[in-house]
Amino acid sequence: MPHFNVHIREGALDGAIEPKLISALTDAVGAVYGEEFRRLVGVDLIGIPQNRRGIGGVPAEIDAPLVTLSMREAAYHLPEIPDAPARLVATTTDALVSVLGEDIRQQIIVTIVGVPDGRTGVAGAVA
Repeated sequence: MPHFNVHIREGALDGAIEPKLISALTDAVGAVYGEEFRRLVGVDLIGIPQNRRGIGGVPAEIDAPLVTLSMREAAYHLPEIPDAPARLVATTTDALVSVLGEDIRQQIIVTIVGVPDGRTGVAGAVA
């Protein structure tokens, strides 16, 4: 199951942005793996108070989304989806920009995490 954790300045989350971000990030995974994959995508938006995010040793004055996408490692190496990690970084970045604006593109950090087989579980059982 693809899962996004998005750490973003709390002030950027205004009640109207959240559904747009969730939809855009879900679409980003669907653009790489296909429409049927959308139903598997989880998104957590984590707001960080303004004074609790720093860049370069000082509190950040701008939105600088930090995104982690995790799913099974094997999904990043499917022969029918060449360059999946690079495509996911690009589509994820574009998704955030489509909702939050082009001016944040250079501040977006996307980390792709692969979970080895046997290291995830569903309903109390290893999946």
